[in-house]
Amino acid sequence: MDAEDLIERRRLRRRASFWRVTAFVVAIVAIIAIVGSAGWLGGSGAQVARISVDGFIPTRPDAVETLKKAARSKSVKAIIVRIDSPGGAATGGEALYRAVREAAEKKPVVALIDGLGASAAYMTAIGAEHIVARETAITGSIGVIFQFATLEELLGKIGIDYVEVKSTPLKGEPTPFEEPSPEAIAMVQGVIDSSYDWFVGLVAERRELQAGQARSLADGRIFTGRQAADNGLVDEVGDEDTARAWLESAHSISTDLPAKDWKKNNYDFGDFTAATLAFLLQAFGVDERISSVLIQIPERLAVDGLVSVWQGDSSIRSDR
Repeated sequence: MDAEDLIERRRLRRRASFWRVTAFVVAIVAIIAIVGSAGWLGGSGAQVARISVDGFIPTRPDAVETLKKAARSKSVKAIIVRIDSPGGAATGGEALYRAVREAAEKKPVVALIDGLGASAAYMTAIGAEHIVARETAITGSIGVIFQFATLEELLGKIGIDYVEVKSTPLKGEPTPFEEPSPEAIAMVQGVIDSSYDWFVGLVAERRELQAGQARSLADGRIFTGRQAADNGLVDEVGDEDTARAWLESAHSISTDLPAKDWKKNNYDFGDFTAATLAFLLQAFGVDERISSVLIQIPERLAVDGLVSVWQGDSSIRSDR
């Protein structure tokens, strides 16, 4: 066997070793992902589960599944729902609210508004037994909006005619390609009012407020944590230590019990995509604060329906 054959064999061995190691790493990552998705990485031993609701709330929030897993876990003695969100999809907030209520039937649940808990995020908070908010946290913004743009004039300027054939006048309304008719506006307003009435009724029920009092607080305005404590939208001002103290006094959950973060499986493809996008944006010199906003844009565009979110303008407003 000549020298060239020996060199080639060594190369083949190195390549084979490389692919064996790569396959081993991929297998380990896959196993971790499967274990994580099955809920086996939530932690063991008696604990308080800390579940975060951060950023824009989409229509399928990951926290719903995490709440259900924590509520089923025998090692979890109580749940802290940490909220830092401006709100989001109305259905996303409803799903989180119901998940918190279901968890509260099995475990003590306290909500902590840690910075921002407005609109659909506040809807999430009222599902808990007790609400703690930092003094300078922003909460409230109780209401619902529906937003759309009209492009009819723009299309006319660039020479595009829009043609539509439909079964009835209100089918597919409102559309961005035509100015909405009064009937379409009235239809959307009715949907908004129905959802708004449900939201206000929920606030009145959960916060034990008179209907008129709840409605007066639900005009879209925001409150600091201190203001919210004064008007009954939250129970007290404080931080996680305050929440833990309440769990101890109300449910005998010792403050010495460790609090552990419960998160969705970190190997989820959607999370990987968002993390990768953020990395690429920052690699190209985009400021971290700007990139954090940009990666939320696809989520906002994907929401089809009513939105309950702070800092949103609407062409349709309710005067109720």
